[in-house]
Amino acid sequence: MNSTTATSTHTQPKLGLAELVALKTRQQAAWSSGDYALIGATLQIIAEDLCEAVDIRAGQRVLDVATGSGNAALAAARRFCSVVATDYVPSLLERGRERSAAEQLPIEFCEGDAEAQPFPNDSFDVVLSTLGVMFTPDQERAAAELVRVCKPGGKIGLACWTPDGFVGQLFRSIGKHLPPPAFAKSPALWGTRARIDELFSGHARAIHTEQQHFAFRYRSNEHMLDVFKMYYGPVLKAFAALAPGAQVELRSDILALIERFNRATDGTAVVPSEYLVAVITRR
Repeated sequence: MNSTTATSTHTQPKLGLAELVALKTRQQAAWSSGDYALIGATLQIIAEDLCEAVDIRAGQRVLDVATGSGNAALAAARRFCSVVATDYVPSLLERGRERSAAEQLPIEFCEGDAEAQPFPNDSFDVVLSTLGVMFTPDQERAAAELVRVCKPGGKIGLACWTPDGFVGQLFRSIGKHLPPPAFAKSPALWGTRARIDELFSGHARAIHTEQQHFAFRYRSNEHMLDVFKMYYGPVLKAFAALAPGAQVELRSDILALIERFNRATDGTAVVPSEYLVAVITRR
C-alpha cells in the first residue's frame, strides 16, 4: 500500500467550510468538463458485478449516489428494482436519462450532492456508488449520508479505485505536477479496507470487502492517454492548468504509467486497474 495516498485520516487537518466549498467547486468543474459519460460507459461491468455482490433483489428501492451517467442505476433497473440516481453534474444526469430511455429502464434521475442527499432517513433498501462517492471532499459526511438514507438491515455497495491500482497511481502522477490542497484526503482511501472500517464499522452489522480488477482496453497506450486527456475531466483539467513544458512531462509520466500496467503484447493497451468492492450491511 502506498503510504502517501493511504495515510490514516486521523493525521490530516480537519476541513473548514470555506475549504470544503472551494474544493467541491473545483471538483465539480473537473467532472463537468470533458465527457465522463464516454469513459463511464466502458466501466459498466463494474456496476453489474457490484449489484451481484450486493445480491440485489427485484422490487427493492435502490439509490445510486454520484451516479455519473447512470451505470449502477441501470444495472439495478435491469434487475427490476425501483431506482433513484443522484449526481451534482447536470450534464451527466442528462446522459443517464438518455441511456435510461434508450433501454426502456425506468429510473428517477435528480440533482443531488453526495454529502447532502435530498431524502428522508431510512429511504432505501440498497445504496450504491461505483467510482463516485469516493471523490467527495468530506468523506465522513458522505459516508454518514450513505448510512442515513439506507434502511436498517439494508446494504451499502461501493466500488472504489485502490491506491496501488492504475487509477490510484494515475491520480498520484497528476498530484506530482499539481499537488492537491494539503487538507484534502486522497479519494483512493476509499479503496482500502482500513478506511471502509473507519467510515462504516460503527454503523455496520457486517462488512465484506474484496479486491477486483477492471481492464481498460484501447487501441494503444497513446490512444488511451488521448481519450483520457480529452474526456476524463480530472486529466483534462490537469493538462489545461499546466504550462506547455509541464504538459509534456505529465504526458510522459502518464504514458510510462500506462506502459507499466499494460499487459498486452500486440501493440494495443489492456490496462488492469484494481478496485475494492465493499458491501456494508447496516445495523
